[in-house]
Amino acid sequence: MITIPANLQAVNLRIATACAAGGRASATVTLLAVSKSWPADALRAAAAAGQRAFGESYVQEALAKQSELADLALEWHFIGPLQSNKTRPVAEHFAWVHSVERLKIAERLAAQRPPGLPPLNVCVQVNVSGEASKSGCAPEAAPALCRAIATLPRLRLRGLMAIPEPTEDAALADSTTRRRFAMLRELRDALNAEGLALDTLSMGMSDDMEAAIMEGATIVRVGTALFGERVKT
Repeated sequence: MITIPANLQAVNLRIATACAAGGRASATVTLLAVSKSWPADALRAAAAAGQRAFGESYVQEALAKQSELADLALEWHFIGPLQSNKTRPVAEHFAWVHSVERLKIAERLAAQRPPGLPPLNVCVQVNVSGEASKSGCAPEAAPALCRAIATLPRLRLRGLMAIPEPTEDAALADSTTRRRFAMLRELRDALNAEGLALDTLSMGMSDDMEAAIMEGATIVRVGTALFGERVKT
């Protein structure tokens, strides 16, 4: 039986191999375990094997797991679509938010971040594939949004996040996905040339983390390769 520790070891090997192929140190890529829909026991098993950062998409589910795992020193990342009425618990209980796509959400997070906590790390989600159904701001809107967020108190704008549309044509999948990841990197570099100090590209998942790492990913969000296929309910 394949276990979470074995899966974690395999994922970390994939990261290290991709980094070596891209001439990067493996320490430049952080593995974010996407633990949404998985029980606290699964997270505890991953934590026992050395995993520290976990990504959640549903606020109430995440808060319950945070309470159950309060004895562990874990870092919590919110990675799902964030509605205005859910910003307060996210501002109070997470270290990172990867999915900011509107200034209103960032303003609420800034206002609701408790002063006693470190600044909340945020990434702007960019819709690099232009999908109508996908969250994220348009690439052309990202610079103005980033500049506005960078001025807000109690937030630290870290970088950009994207979830490219899967490519059905297997022959074109890698090149198309890499172009979309490259678009995010180039946008980050252009913003840094303007004076923003963005150090994070949150991109790449179980099926495409190697392509993301080759294009500069600093955080890869991996669920299936670590925990297995989710049970459909």
